Amino acid sequence: MQSPRANEFRQIFDLSGFWELRFDEEDRGEAEGWVAGFPGGARPVAVPSSWNDQFAEGRDFLGPAWYKTVFSLPEDWRQKQALLRFDSVNYLARVWLNGKQLGDHEGGHLPFQWDASSFLVRGENTLVVRVDGRLAPDRVPPGDLRADPPDSFGNAPYPPSAFDFFPFCGIQRPVRICSVPRGGIEDIAVETRMQGKNAFVVVRVRSGTSDAVLRARLSGFGLQDVQEARSSGGSSQMEFTILAPALWAPDKPSLYNLTIEQLKNGSVADRYAIPVGIRTVSVEGDTLLLNGKPVYLKGFGRHEDFPVVGRGLIPAVIVKDYSLMEWVGANSFRTTHYPYSEQMMDLADRLGYLVIDETPAVGLFFHHEGLARRLELCRSFVRQLIDRDRNHPSVIAWSLANEPHSGRAGAREFFRDLYDTAKTLDPSRPVTVVSYVGAEEKAFEFCDLVCLNRYFGWYTEPGRIEEGCARLSRELDELHARYPKPIILTEFGADSIAGCHAVEPEMFSEEYQAELLERSIGVLRTKGYVVGEHVWNLCDFKTSQEVKRFGGMNLKGVFTRDRRPKMAAYALKRLWKEGKADTPEPPRPC
Repeated sequence: MQSPRANEFRQIFDLSGFWELRFDEEDRGEAEGWVAGFPGGARPVAVPSSWNDQFAEGRDFLGPAWYKTVFSLPEDWRQKQALLRFDSVNYLARVWLNGKQLGDHEGGHLPFQWDASSFLVRGENTLVVRVDGRLAPDRVPPGDLRADPPDSFGNAPYPPSAFDFFPFCGIQRPVRICSVPRGGIEDIAVETRMQGKNAFVVVRVRSGTSDAVLRARLSGFGLQDVQEARSSGGSSQMEFTILAPALWAPDKPSLYNLTIEQLKNGSVADRYAIPVGIRTVSVEGDTLLLNGKPVYLKGFGRHEDFPVVGRGLIPAVIVKDYSLMEWVGANSFRTTHYPYSEQMMDLADRLGYLVIDETPAVGLFFHHEGLARRLELCRSFVRQLIDRDRNHPSVIAWSLANEPHSGRAGAREFFRDLYDTAKTLDPSRPVTVVSYVGAEEKAFEFCDLVCLNRYFGWYTEPGRIEEGCARLSRELDELHARYPKPIILTEFGADSIAGCHAVEPEMFSEEYQAELLERSIGVLRTKGYVVGEHVWNLCDFKTSQEVKRFGGMNLKGVFTRDRRPKMAAYALKRLWKEGKADTPEPPRPC
C-alpha cells in the first residue's frame, strides 16, 4: 500500500476540511440509521484533527462519535480505480459510503484503504465514519484497567489510560480518494546492501496485472540506469549495481530517484516514483554502525501533540519540530509511542535524521485474559508498520513496544514471536524493545539493542541529582554485564514549569531539569557501550488528569507545548551542537 502520489496517471482528491461531527453517548447511531447521514445534532469539526481539543465538553469523551462529509468527483474518475484512504483514525473505524459499508479497521496511527470504485455515484457522495476511541484492556494500547488490574498501576488517571499521554480520538491524519489505473502498480519494496565499495539495489514490484512489463529507472549523482522485467503472477524483481555510490547519512542524506513504470502494449500505463537512500545499519559487539562506522544517537522522544488540534496533522508543526531539533543539534528521534505520519518520515529521509520506528504497543500487560488477542493485534501492527516504512533510509531500527509490564510469565515468548515476525519481514534492521524493568526484561536476551528508560533523580531520588546519576551509572554497568550489547538510554529527564527558577536547582525549576540532563549525559559519555541518548521529551504534551500531572500536562519537554525553549534546550545545544562540555564531570560517589 504505497503512499498516495499524484502524476499524470494518478490523481488525489483531498477530503480535508470541515466535516460534520455528532457524539453518540448512548451508542445508538447504527440503530437509528446514522450510516446514511444524520440531519440533526451535528456540528462542524476540522479534519484532520482530534476532536478532544476542539470542544470543551468533548475533551474527555472518547467515543463513539460520527463524522460525515459530502463530496463530488470529476466524471473521468469513474474510468479508474478509486481508493479511499485514511492515514490515521483512532481507534476503531467503521466506514460507509452512500449508505453502504466499506469495512472496519482497528488501531490508530497506521493507514488503511478500500477500493471505493463501485460505491461512488454521480453527483454528491456521502461519506460517514463511526469512530470509537474508548479505552479497553483488549486493545493496543490497552486502557481502563481498573476493573481487574494485572499489575499495580496506582490510582487510574482520567481518562483511564495505561500510558502517559492523552488518548486523543478522531480522524487525525488526511483522508484522500486516490484515482489509480486499474491493474496498476500496487507495491514497491527496495532493499539496499553493500559489498566492498559497491552497492546493490534490489527492487521488488507487485502489480495488479499478471503479465505486464515493469521498467525501473534509478538516477542521481551521475547515475542513469534502467532495468526491465516481465511480471510473473503480478510480481517482478530487478537489481541495480552502483559503483562507489553516494551513501545516505545524517551529514549528507543522499537520495537517488527510483521511478517504476508499468508498460502495456508498449505504452506507459502507470508510474510511481520514490526516493532511495543507500546505507547499511548493523550491530557489532557494543557498537551501532551506520555505513560501517560507529554512530551515536543524540535526540528525543516526542509526541504528535499541539494545542487545539491534539494529534492532528499540521505540516507547519512538523517543519517547526525539525527546525528545533536541528537548532539543538539532535540527529535522531524515536516515534514514541506509535508510528508517526508519513509526512514526518519523508522529511526524516530528506533532512538526514535517524529514526527508531515504534509500534503502538505501549503499556502492554501479560495477564492471560485477552493475551492472545493482544498478540494478534501486535503482530498485525508490526506487519503494517514495516510494510509502510521499510523503504525509508532514516529508519534504522524497529521498536516492538514501549515500557511493557514484563514481570509476568509469557512476556518473553510474546516478544520472541514479534521479534521473529519483524526479522522475517526485514532482516536488514536491528529490532528492540524499550523497557523500564531493566535487567529483568527477558526480551533483551534476543533483541539486537538494549533500550532503557530511566528517571533517576526524578521519580526516584527526587531532588538528589548526584544520587540519581550514581545509581544510573551502576545500573548501566550491571545491565551491560548481563546483556553485552549496545545500550541506548531512550528516556530520561525531569518536569519543569516554564519560567520557574531557583537559585539552587530544585524540582520543577528550569535549572533542575537542565542540570539533571547535563549530569545524566555526563554519565552516559563515560560508558563505551552506550550508543545513544534520547531525552524525554522534545516538547511538553497533554496527558490524562492525575495528581502528578499539573494541568493535565507532562512538562518534561525542553520546549513548551507551543515550542518555546526552556533552559534545558540551551544546555543541550551547548552539549550537542556547540560541542562544549561533551564529557561533563561524572557523578561523585554518594
